[in-house]
Amino acid sequence: MGRKLDLSGLTDEEAEHVLQVVQRDFSLRKKEEERLSEMKQKLDEEGNKCNILSKQQKFNEHCCIRCCSPFTFLINSKRQCQDCKYNICKSCSSYQKKEKAWICSVCQQTRLQGPGRPSFPERFPLRRESHRSVLLLILAK
Repeated sequence: MGRKLDLSGLTDEEAEHVLQVVQRDFSLRKKEEERLSEMKQKLDEEGNKCNILSKQQKFNEHCCIRCCSPFTFLINSKRQCQDCKYNICKSCSSYQKKEKAWICSVCQQTRLQGPGRPSFPERFPLRRESHRSVLLLILAK
């Protein structure tokens, strides 16, 4: 368990400020967890959609796997995502200069959220017992 925080030397005003900071931190962490959960759900749904569409004969040869818009010569040409290997249109992708390759928007999000990069709550784990300790010390004043 983490260090104990001695708040006995604080004024009521300072203790109230500490309480507000702890509550704001808790709220921000909860929002971030919800945002990441929602993003994961969207990525899962997108993956399911791609699995279904890719099973349709030659669908991805003629249409973008992400937005389903048809490929046309010059206007909406197809390019292949380096990560998922699906054909994508220009509006659903971006060029990565370092890699000299196109990456679709879903793979970009996956890279940002990916396993190599911990999310905010994982980088700064929430210690609920420490929050409880602070709250109890403040309320005990």
